[in-house]
Amino acid sequence: MTPISAIRPATRTRLGQAILLALIAGAAHAEDVPDNSKDPSATLGTIIVTSEKRSEDVMNVPMSVGVIDADQLQNLHATQLADYAAYIPGLTISDGGAPGSASIGIRGISPLTATSTVATYIDETPIGSSSMYGDGGTAILDLLSNTFQSVEVLRGPQGTLYGASAMGGVIRYVTRAPDLAASSWNVGANMFSVAGAGDLGVGGHAGFSAPLVADKLALSVDFARQNTPGYIDNVQTGTKEQNGFWQRASRVALLWKASDDLSVTISAMDSKVDADSFSYVAIDPATLKPLYGKNKDDNYFAEPYEKAYGVYTATVNWNLGWADFVSATSYSRTDAHTNDDASSVYGPLGPLIGLPGPFLSEVFYHLRLYKTTQEFRLTSKEGDRIEWLVGAFGTRENSTQDQSLTAQFDDYSFIPGLNPLAQVGLPSTYKEYAAYGDLTYKFTGSFDVTAGVRWARNEQTFTELTSGAVTGTVDQPGSSAESVFTYSVSPRFHLNANTMIYARVATGYQPGGPNLALPGVPTQVDSSKLTSYEGGIKATLDDRRLTLDAAVYDVEWEKIQVPASINGVGYFTNGGTARSRGLEFSALYTPVAGLRLGLNGAYTDAVLTEDVPGIGGLDGDRLPNIPKWSTSATADYNFPLGNGWTGRLGGGLRYVGASTSGLTHAPNSLPQDSYTALDLNADVSNDRWTVRLFAKNVTDKRVYTNYIVRTNAVTGGIGAISGVPLAPRTIGVGFDLKY
Repeated sequence: MTPISAIRPATRTRLGQAILLALIAGAAHAEDVPDNSKDPSATLGTIIVTSEKRSEDVMNVPMSVGVIDADQLQNLHATQLADYAAYIPGLTISDGGAPGSASIGIRGISPLTATSTVATYIDETPIGSSSMYGDGGTAILDLLSNTFQSVEVLRGPQGTLYGASAMGGVIRYVTRAPDLAASSWNVGANMFSVAGAGDLGVGGHAGFSAPLVADKLALSVDFARQNTPGYIDNVQTGTKEQNGFWQRASRVALLWKASDDLSVTISAMDSKVDADSFSYVAIDPATLKPLYGKNKDDNYFAEPYEKAYGVYTATVNWNLGWADFVSATSYSRTDAHTNDDASSVYGPLGPLIGLPGPFLSEVFYHLRLYKTTQEFRLTSKEGDRIEWLVGAFGTRENSTQDQSLTAQFDDYSFIPGLNPLAQVGLPSTYKEYAAYGDLTYKFTGSFDVTAGVRWARNEQTFTELTSGAVTGTVDQPGSSAESVFTYSVSPRFHLNANTMIYARVATGYQPGGPNLALPGVPTQVDSSKLTSYEGGIKATLDDRRLTLDAAVYDVEWEKIQVPASINGVGYFTNGGTARSRGLEFSALYTPVAGLRLGLNGAYTDAVLTEDVPGIGGLDGDRLPNIPKWSTSATADYNFPLGNGWTGRLGGGLRYVGASTSGLTHAPNSLPQDSYTALDLNADVSNDRWTVRLFAKNVTDKRVYTNYIVRTNAVTGGIGAISGVPLAPRTIGVGFDLKY
């Protein structure tokens, strides 16, 4: 039986340079080192990155990396990835209707099954499941911005350094380290209105960092909470504003500097989202317009969504003199509960099982994931002709996914003899161990080549436990094991001190997994793999007033994991190939002191390159939820107000092109419209106080960023469509106080 979860289905010519206006969604570890030889507000600082697990100027990194820092996210009042994905070239989010419920794509590589194609990290720690049965493809980590320093987006396969599921790229949250030298604290709050909501939203945060023993031991604590009101009414039950939600995040970190060469950081992070119901609007299948008018849904059952993460880490950094050693240990837990109204899916079965008509049906999901990881890494010192890095990694996952399907009369009473219609348990385990390394050889002062390899082996177990009125009893195990080899090669050449060109060939993989051990069913589905070919240029021009970062790429995807069935038994197999070709660009320009202008964008042509019958795809079909074009422009102007106060005005315009909810020719695939949204923000600040104003989606653009199609179990056609709306106009005010 296919799991019930299958129903649920981001020169100096000033005039010429000004045309390139830019916000570089630029590079990883956002540490800005100003040029003190001139007004820092009139030039662009150096950004130091750790995307290749060593510190390096982003303009020297031979791959495409994007970053957005916590200050930018606070200016935008961004509380989830969907709020700012359009400001990062190549990043797409297929919004599931609540924070933490979405799928991520980078450079056109997004999940076609339940396994993620983009890895998520907090510092050194991988988050979420690598297994096919841990819901990694539709569950993401959405953190409130007060608990981290920046978000890094590594584009293209990162299989060598980051391993499983990093075939599209990596999203990495970078946290703040406790300060060993000085104490500081901060507190803030905000209040905002959402178009269509009757209540106000409120949020707050607080944090401090303090040395407990000067220069030896320091502690930091951060906490944030956000309550967002609902704006969607339920015409079926009469519930008003049913889609409100709250988010909470907290982090505690302890840094011990045992000596000048040895430090240990221990941290604990908690994150939770609790939505009363998903942000769905009922859509007319014939017209793709709202069935009952804007902001109306017709679910018979409440559809709450709740997810909690706990992440506990210990990281050791040891300077050995001749090399740097890192040990990163983590334990994480995920607990998610979801309810879904499946009446339009299974209700039509009524006449086929002896009922006079359709019935009501609700699905309950409960996912639990427990994950332990250990990584050891040794990195050579910089400056030699040869630089190297070697490491070892291991992880173990235990997950359970429980699903229950009800059968109920119109008065919500259970139907005797038919309830529960089905109960499914999917316990699974995933074990992986890997060894990796890379080496950089500097042929000259301006030309070098980095090559890396990784060998990994994973072993998995899985059991389908099924019972219920229409499914019978099943207790069927499965297991799998495979070894995977990935590599990368990156030559780079500095044309001069300010301009670099590079090429990169890299591979990545999406782990396979076990199928049910049944006649005619392959015992396992193998890893899905891809190879990426990339070329790019990075330049700093006009006396550090302009930075440019552009790349072109060709990604060849093979052995795509697709669903199949034999005699009604669902399983996964490998079949089909795809290709994603495109370009990305980003830039940042400071024409005058205090003013920064930005432009970035991406063109992505992601298509199947052969027929894939298992998912209804034909050669040339566009991959789902991937727009061909996406662009954004930003502007920020800082200016003095006097008496120690500074003002800032900012804004951003984001455009996301049209896409499809599924493969072009897949059954029930729907077109999704393009949209443009305007965000504005401003603040006044001094050394201690900041007062902010923000407005998201200023024009209150009404568009559905994702369609969720519920398939009629009898006809195979569309049973119902839920549209996930772009978040309505949100206007608010906030303050921050720091010391």
